[in-house]
Parts: sequence; structure tokens; C-alpha cells
Amino acid sequence: MARTRKQVAQSRLTVVAAAVAVAATVWGATAIVGPDHHIGHETAAGRTDDPAGSPGSPNVPRQRMPEGIAHASEGGGDTVNVTIDDGPDPRWTPRILAVLAEHDVKATFCMVGPQAAAHPDLVKQVVAGGHRLCDHTMSHDTAMDKKPVAYQKAQILDAQRQIEQAAGGGAKVEYYRAPGGAFTPDSRRIAAEAGMRPLGWNVDSKDFSKPGVAAIVNTVKGELKNGPTVLFHDGGGNRAQTVEALDKVLSWLEDQGRPTGFPVRTAP
Repeated sequence: MARTRKQVAQSRLTVVAAAVAVAATVWGATAIVGPDHHIGHETAAGRTDDPAGSPGSPNVPRQRMPEGIAHASEGGGDTVNVTIDDGPDPRWTPRILAVLAEHDVKATFCMVGPQAAAHPDLVKQVVAGGHRLCDHTMSHDTAMDKKPVAYQKAQILDAQRQIEQAAGGGAKVEYYRAPGGAFTPDSRRIAAEAGMRPLGWNVDSKDFSKPGVAAIVNTVKGELKNGPTVLFHDGGGNRAQTVEALDKVLSWLEDQGRPTGFPVRTAP
């Protein structure tokens, strides 16, 4: 029996809809689950529409890195974050890496841009060792919080670019630490918009002033009650005391049954 015009039209619509569905899959318009377990939609250009609202809607803000300063650990509980500042340094960074490898500990290296550019081999060693990268600006200006926003932006973004170029292989800088803790709302925003979590610390080991190995170790032991993120240095001068103290601190943490890990990047 011949089909009616209405039946023919419905059949054609079904075919068109199926073709559109296939094309959407081919061109990448598939649902994805982001790192925060939200569902978004990836476009052909590789961008992810905001998962909190209607994808592509101009009135819906995009998901961003938190601008708050991180002090906690991804591991929670008794996990300790080892962070290393002011390098990389051709003499001391390899020795710090050797101590970390001996204890099977991963750390976060907060690097100064020109230092990273001058020693790309060391940056690559840090990445190859499973450690994370952190932006510590271009010139380690501890008075950054008193400088214009344009200056802060150049200090942060230029350093990020230099560190990532030195690392190669698509490695990313995941944190930003202001020199001397000189954060501002603007610097935190700039870092977060560039995909870097502002990173603080809970324990200053005081290793920078070279007070002696025992003093560094005792400072860390005494201040860990303040929180899990510990500050050491592999740049800025002779770091022999840091190397020895770090070894002793990591042995002590092992004896205490305290694991090590990385600082948080996103909100819970």
C-alpha cells in the first residue's frame, strides 16, 4: 500500500536526525566529565563549556581555578607537602632530587623564570621525577604586592611561560607562589585565570638563613601542627644544610607513618 505524504515526511525527518547525531559524534560534541566530576560538553575546538549551566551560554560564568591561597594537601589526613623554592640550581637541585628519590617522595618545585630558562635540563629532571611545577615569578620581588597590576601580571605570566618552555613536552605549571608571601587579590586572580592555584605554606623551615641542620629539622617538627605544607629552598645560596635537613625530616616522617603528597589545586 502506498505511503501517505505525512508518512514520507516523517521518514525523511528521522533520517536527517540520525545523520546529525552521527556528525555530532564525529566532530567531538560529546559529553565529558571534568576533573571536579562535573559534566560539560567538549567542542570541536577542544574547549569545555561551563558545566554549571547551559553549555555555550554567554550568561553563565566558566569554571575557574580557585583564587584562594592553598595550604592543605590533596591526601588529607596526616599527609605532608614538601615544597622547594627559588631554583632550579645546577649544584643543589640535583642533590635535592636525589634525596627525594631515595625516600620515594614527590615535591612541588617553585621556580624562578630565568633560572628555569637557564637550566631546562633540571626542569625536565624535575618533571621526569614525577614532581610538580610552581611559578615563583621572574625576579623574586618580595615587594610585588606594592607594585602595579601590570607589573605583577608580567612577573607571573612571563615566568609561567619560561618554566613551561624549559619543561617541554606539554608540562604545565600548576601553582603560583608569591615571593615572600606577597600575594594580592590581583596576583591571585591573574594566577588562577592562567590555571595556577595560589600556593602558601604552613611551615617555614627557616633553611634560607642557614641556622644549622638540627635547627631546620626541629623547626619543621615543631611547626607541622600548623599545617601540612613545608617550605624548603634549592636556590638562593649554599643549600648544603637544606639537603641534609631534608633527608633527616623525610626519615622522621617515615618513622611517624606520615605520607607525603601535593598541595590541593581545586576546591573540594
